[in-house]
Amino acid sequence: MSKDYYQVLGVAKSATQEEIKKAYRKLAVTYHPDKNQGDKEAEKKFQEISAAYEVLSDEKKRETYDRFGADAVNGQGGFGGHYGSSMEDALHTFMNAFGQGRGGSIFESFFGFESQGGEGGKYPQQGASKQITLTLSFEEAAKGVEKTALIQVAQNCETCNGSGAKSASDIQTCPTCKGTGHIQQSRGFFTMSGTCPTCNGSCEIIKNPCGSCHGHGQVKNKKQVQLNIPAGVDNGMRLRMPGLGDAGVHGGPNGDLYVVIKVEPHDVFIREGDDLYLDLPISFVEASLGAKKEIPTLLSGSYKLTIPEGTQNGKILKIKGEGFTNVHSKSKGSLLVRIQVEVPVNLNEEQKDLLRKFQTIESPSNLPRKKSFFEKIASFLS
Repeated sequence: MSKDYYQVLGVAKSATQEEIKKAYRKLAVTYHPDKNQGDKEAEKKFQEISAAYEVLSDEKKRETYDRFGADAVNGQGGFGGHYGSSMEDALHTFMNAFGQGRGGSIFESFFGFESQGGEGGKYPQQGASKQITLTLSFEEAAKGVEKTALIQVAQNCETCNGSGAKSASDIQTCPTCKGTGHIQQSRGFFTMSGTCPTCNGSCEIIKNPCGSCHGHGQVKNKKQVQLNIPAGVDNGMRLRMPGLGDAGVHGGPNGDLYVVIKVEPHDVFIREGDDLYLDLPISFVEASLGAKKEIPTLLSGSYKLTIPEGTQNGKILKIKGEGFTNVHSKSKGSLLVRIQVEVPVNLNEEQKDLLRKFQTIESPSNLPRKKSFFEKIASFLS
């Protein structure tokens, strides 16, 4: 059975991509084979954390994993969402995480240099993703709802169209790296390529920055977004809203918005999966003779429930289609009515007399469970 990817990396299910990457890097350096030569346990741990990172660092794979589990990401490239991957795959993930898959050197991350680009440094970059927590009532989670949220996102500056400069002539090739975005640095026996400290890998410098964004090319603004929450969402579920995050850089796509759902409890109903439970108190007489009860439902308002005569305490009566909608299959759970037979209290003398009379004419066949119990006890004692 596969281990939980989040537990393997030691992060919460609501962790951001930056938190996941940071946790992986720390563990990967600790358990790297070069640092633990001949240690099979460390090698196994290195493969496990690499497999977990391979899935959780990819938003699409992570979303599939969150919804359907490890089996659903099997075969989706990399480690296929399972453990037991080759060391070659694990090392490939390690190099991507530290070299960032854009030709950067692994030593850049170890020694504090962060590669900002390959050819010319002006590659399209997706904007950062955002995450918010949205609180819903029990009814809103059951029926689905549209919500408006106010989020702060980075948007391309309208004054300079995202260039960061007052005019096109104010953008010049970086004199330090000569437009490569990198510089060569020697550390002991190694010569390493590091990000240019003058232009931060962008290959350019801005002579006169834009007055609106101060050379950043983006400004932070508060933005109202419409969130379409589907019916059946559950507490802790994480929904992806594509394109609602920060604006991309150099023509890259916008980041995404992740909405973590928090559902408030209900006074009457209890949710278990797609089913709902309702505890219904009835009297001793109603349980004995049977009855019809008008009960509340979450979806249709009310339902006339028939309680058969002789209904025992704790019996569950099922009403199909009155539970939660499954967000994946759109099928509906059931409403499970759990009978709670109340024993009468504070009886007056007339009521007590009636019960005593009933007791004198009561037959063992009226109480089959009691009869069966005492027969078993008698058999045990003999």
